[in-house]
Amino acid sequence: MKLLAALWKSARPYQWPKNLLLFAALIFSKHLFDVELLVKNFWGFLVFCLASSSLYLLNDAIDYASDVKHPLKSKRPVASGQLPRSAAFGVSLVGLGISLVWSFELEQKFALGLALFIATNFAYSFFFKRFVILDAMLLAVGFVLRAVAGGWLIGAPISDWLIICTLLLSLFLGFSKRRAEMVLLEGEAKSHRASLEHYSPYLLDQLIGVVTASTVVAYTFYTLSPEVKEKLGSTHLYLTVPFVLFGIFRYLYLVHQKTEGGDPTKTIFSDLPLVLGIILWAGAVFLLIYK
Repeated sequence: MKLLAALWKSARPYQWPKNLLLFAALIFSKHLFDVELLVKNFWGFLVFCLASSSLYLLNDAIDYASDVKHPLKSKRPVASGQLPRSAAFGVSLVGLGISLVWSFELEQKFALGLALFIATNFAYSFFFKRFVILDAMLLAVGFVLRAVAGGWLIGAPISDWLIICTLLLSLFLGFSKRRAEMVLLEGEAKSHRASLEHYSPYLLDQLIGVVTASTVVAYTFYTLSPEVKEKLGSTHLYLTVPFVLFGIFRYLYLVHQKTEGGDPTKTIFSDLPLVLGIILWAGAVFLLIYK
């Protein structure tokens, strides 16, 4: 039982909300109430949850040496010795294999999206995580692939706006995470993550400033785009912009004033005002698109 509990903790189910991006194409293509597509999308969500958890296990086994020295990551089952590295490797490979077979059964193009997602994570873990800026960009690509795979799964067209907004928001979260790590680890940062040696709080603040402005502008242009108005049948989607602004400003407040952001998922879902802002944004989008 202890081994199963350690595996479950290492699988990090609290990170599964990231895979909700697979529903973006379904929602914004106005097929949310198509039961067949909704069920298919749900199975795709479960496939990505299995794959992402398997990748977390693999990363914990690979990063064992640096995690042991980390004040927070040292408490993870692999780093703390609760879960043998061999078990983490074995379960990870089995999970990835099952997810690939499962995805192929659902939709061949969706399987391609999952394979690219796994390959991107492999490239990050074994190579790109050492390179400044590229490390955050590759992680952002992983989020984009989630959204794209969701569209491929249900045969919905992939909006250029969806790709751009997802990429920019992911970079915002990624650079904010790097900043939080630098503040937490201080002088020991580079020994825990090689790319942090080339970052500085000032540089990260500049990068965050660029992607923050870009995210807001891109989303605003998306809501005002004539093609989007025609496709969604709504001319008032711009009313959701204030919710996006609040969400980004609140997250910046948590990063700079509360020194949070090291784990974006925990930061978002542990802050009540931010959660309420997301719920209000989602409700407004639903009302404006589906009426």
